[in-house]
Amino acid sequence: MAGSLIGSEIIKIGNEVNDMIRKGEQICNLTIGDFDPSIFPIPTELQAEITHAYQAGHTNYPPANGMAALREAAAAFTESRLGLSYSPNDFLVAGGSRPLIYATYLALVDPGDKVVFPVPSWNNNHYCHLSSAEAVMVPTRPENNFMPTAAELAPHLAGATLLALCSPLNPTGTVFSREDLEAICDLVLAENKRRAPGEKPLYILYDQIYWLLTFGNTEHYDPVNLRPELREYTVYIDGISKCLAATGVRVGYAFGPAPVIDKMKAILGHVGAWAPKAEQVATATYLPQTAAVDDFLGAFKEKVQHSLDALHQGLQAMKADGLPVDSMVPMGAIYLTAKLDVLGRTTPDGQVLTSTKELTSYLISEARLALVPFSAFGTDGASPWFRMSVGGASLASIEAALPRLRAALERLK
Repeated sequence: MAGSLIGSEIIKIGNEVNDMIRKGEQICNLTIGDFDPSIFPIPTELQAEITHAYQAGHTNYPPANGMAALREAAAAFTESRLGLSYSPNDFLVAGGSRPLIYATYLALVDPGDKVVFPVPSWNNNHYCHLSSAEAVMVPTRPENNFMPTAAELAPHLAGATLLALCSPLNPTGTVFSREDLEAICDLVLAENKRRAPGEKPLYILYDQIYWLLTFGNTEHYDPVNLRPELREYTVYIDGISKCLAATGVRVGYAFGPAPVIDKMKAILGHVGAWAPKAEQVATATYLPQTAAVDDFLGAFKEKVQHSLDALHQGLQAMKADGLPVDSMVPMGAIYLTAKLDVLGRTTPDGQVLTSTKELTSYLISEARLALVPFSAFGTDGASPWFRMSVGGASLASIEAALPRLRAALERLK
């Protein structure tokens, strides 16, 4: 398993760009789904609570399933803001969302089990490899904002153990419509009713780590609110990493049916993937501060949306001028979906661009702009779609990069 494990293409590109930046090169880095703290700092109240928690001596092991006060705060936060009522005992805290997703796979998926997920999507192919699952990758269409539909998923659900979904979606920044998610929920319910007694059910892994970051009139929908009968089949992934610009604080939580969450607790108890105790104490104190949370989210979302809008408007201006580019209206998360349809064209030094990896390298060198191709998220290497992540770049650097991108594209023949 380890010998055939493929590293993250996103991290590889990001590391190469960071090395260039450390050497003094001015590059607009839109690769990693992270935040530059000098541009997007965590809430001041949360930072103060973290400092206070360390000063108070919270430097020993936390409970393996998370501090009781944090699980209670997360449960109350989830109920008040999403209308989902779960016991604090049905919450599991870990060091960000990754260990929780991995624990979901290990708790539910036996070697050879089918896991169905749309592409592009983040890391499900690697979690399938780690858990020896059979990955069933379902291509999606730009006409539906790269969100999967019931019709696309339906042929693959028979016999599957897990359906992995995400909204707002990494890498696209798009979200489920109510109608599309309802239709998918009905498919899962029908599939589970069809299965024989004692047969393993079909579960939903619902990654909503970005759910507080939606823009305009966009609404977030989730399976159990739409279909309460899915409560025993749905594991939610959530936390503060993205909504509070707190990726390095490492506080994530999952919640769902007690039998599954209990198995996940046992797995992570052996792994030791808990969030640091001081950060848990601080988050438990911060989440109930409704006014402070709302004030932070309001300013944070506005700043993120300005960056996304600048990219979108810049690309649309290039499209209007006849360049083969496009982009989707930003709906959520910190990502813009961009289309750069220039494969097959020739660079000024005579190289024919045959893959998005080659195009990525060209843009880094010629436009000093770093993007991640959708091939890093399971799509074909010739797909012209890219993820632009705005958390690590200032609005000024984004605005400065757009003319460089235009010039680099215009130099292609």
